[in-house]
Amino acid sequence: MPVPIILSSPSGGGKTTIAHQLLATRDDVGYSVSCTTRPPRPGEAEGRDYYFLTVDKFKKRQAKREFAESATVHGHLYGTLRSEVERVLASGRNVIMDIDVQGTRQFAQAFPESLLIFILPPSAKALIERLEARGTEDIGALVRRFQSAKEELKSIDLYQYVVVNDDLESAVAAVSDIIDGKGDRFKRSRNVQLETRVQELTNGIQLAIDQYTARK
Repeated sequence: MPVPIILSSPSGGGKTTIAHQLLATRDDVGYSVSCTTRPPRPGEAEGRDYYFLTVDKFKKRQAKREFAESATVHGHLYGTLRSEVERVLASGRNVIMDIDVQGTRQFAQAFPESLLIFILPPSAKALIERLEARGTEDIGALVRRFQSAKEELKSIDLYQYVVVNDDLESAVAAVSDIIDGKGDRFKRSRNVQLETRVQELTNGIQLAIDQYTARK
């Protein structure tokens, strides 16, 4: 029976890359295209990466309860259409989505059979370097992403599985095992070092926030 698979992580954690790798290598996985009010990034295409909506059109669909989840993230609206999820599930494929923590809470209520997987960066340093390497945001925007990352880490107990993305190929294989029902070793409840790892990440992210704030 196909199910929704939710990947969440702080910005720069690698959830979108992992989702795309699984879509490229597994025939039993399909993608639910989300809606957003943010402008397209270079290389993104309408209907492939997102449905890019005006705020007015987004809110009209929201009022009609067309979204399984919707949220404001970094100043923009994002949402997952129920019809998109149902379309993929009806084709006999699992549907994979990369959505944030607040969206996951809503989505899990709409689709309680969902697999919820949190992708952790290997270190705060790696996360910060990935975000800096994008080169698309000013200091203020980076600080907001760091602050969001700290908040998202507080909600890790919402997820059934935790995968550390220290190597992309290994992380993709881990999520693939979870989909196949062979991922018990990635269950959050079995990760005895998780609390320590999350605290180290939180401390490192706070240090980056302090350093960047001092530059402003």
